[in-house]
Amino acid sequence: MLGYTCVFFEQVSLKITVHFSFVRNYENLTGFSEGSVVTIGSFDGVHLGHQAIIRKVKEGAEKSGLLAVALLFEPQPYEYFSGENAPARLMRMRDKVEKLLGLGLDRVVCLQFNERLRTLSANDFIAGVLVRGLCVKTLVIGDDFRFGADRTGDFALLQKEGRRLGFEVIRNPTVAFDGDRISSTRVRQVLERADFELAETLLGKPCEISGRVVYGQQLGRTLGIPTINVQLRRYRSPLVGVFAVDVCVRGHRVRGVANIGVRPTVGGLDKPILEVHLLDFSDRVYGEKVIVTFRKKIRDEQKFSSLDALKAQIGKDIESAQQFFG
Repeated sequence: MLGYTCVFFEQVSLKITVHFSFVRNYENLTGFSEGSVVTIGSFDGVHLGHQAIIRKVKEGAEKSGLLAVALLFEPQPYEYFSGENAPARLMRMRDKVEKLLGLGLDRVVCLQFNERLRTLSANDFIAGVLVRGLCVKTLVIGDDFRFGADRTGDFALLQKEGRRLGFEVIRNPTVAFDGDRISSTRVRQVLERADFELAETLLGKPCEISGRVVYGQQLGRTLGIPTINVQLRRYRSPLVGVFAVDVCVRGHRVRGVANIGVRPTVGGLDKPILEVHLLDFSDRVYGEKVIVTFRKKIRDEQKFSSLDALKAQIGKDIESAQQFFG
C-alpha cells in the first residue's frame, strides 16, 4: 500500500461532526467497495466553479447509488513546491471540508502531498488510489486538471485508462463570470483589491474568515481599544489591511473594525493575525468560534512612529467604519 498520512499544513487537528465523512490516509480507504463518483482538486475557496463540479458528482452518485467523493491533498501541491512563497489560502482546511460536506458529498478524502506522492506516476496513481483505493466508477474533473509525476497525467490518459480499468471520465466545462474563468487565482486577485461584491459573486457567499478567539498580547486593551484575536495559521493572507466587518459571535451579528497583518508598529509577527475591535460589544469570548465577514476596506496596514500615533489612527478607523455602517 502507498502508506499516505495527512499532516495538516495549518498544524491543527481537524474534527468533523459527521462520522466517517473525512478520511485522512490511504489505509483508511475502506467502505468504497460498492463504488464511487470522484472529483479531485484543491478546492480552495470552494467557489462557483468548484460547486458546479460537486453538483455533477452528487447527481451522478445519486443516480447510480454510489458514494460522492472529493479527493484533495495536504499541503496543496502548489504549497509543497513553493513553501512560504505559495499564494495565500482562501480558506482553512477545516472550513473547506465542512463546506464540501455541506454541499452533499458523502466523503472527503485527504492524502499527504509529499515526495512519494509527487514522484508517483500517473498510471500508478490511477491504479492505486482511484481504482484500488476509491473503487472509482465515474471521475469528474475540471478542464485544466493535470496529475502524476511532473504533471504527465491528463484527460486523454484518464479516458484511456478508464476504458481499460472500467470507469467513466467526465470533463466539467469552465464556469465563467463576465467572460472570465472563475478560479481560486481570480478570487485572490479580487480580494487583493477588496472588491467584496465581486468576491461574493464568484464564491457564492460573502467573504468570511472563521476561527476561535485566542489570547493575544492584550495590547489593544492597554490602549483602551480591546480586540479579539483569531490566528490564521498561514504564512500569507489574501486580505491585508484594515476593514469594516460584521462578526457573528454567539449567534449574534456585531459590527467591528478588523486588522489583518503582522503588526509592524509593535515588533511584527512571522505570520499574519486577524484582530477585531467589536463595536458596542464587550463580553469576553475566548475560545469561542466567530465568523468575520468583510464589508469594506478602510486602509492598508502601516507602521506608526509610536503607540500614541497608532491609537489615534485606530480611532479614525473606528469612525470610518461607523460612517460606513451608517
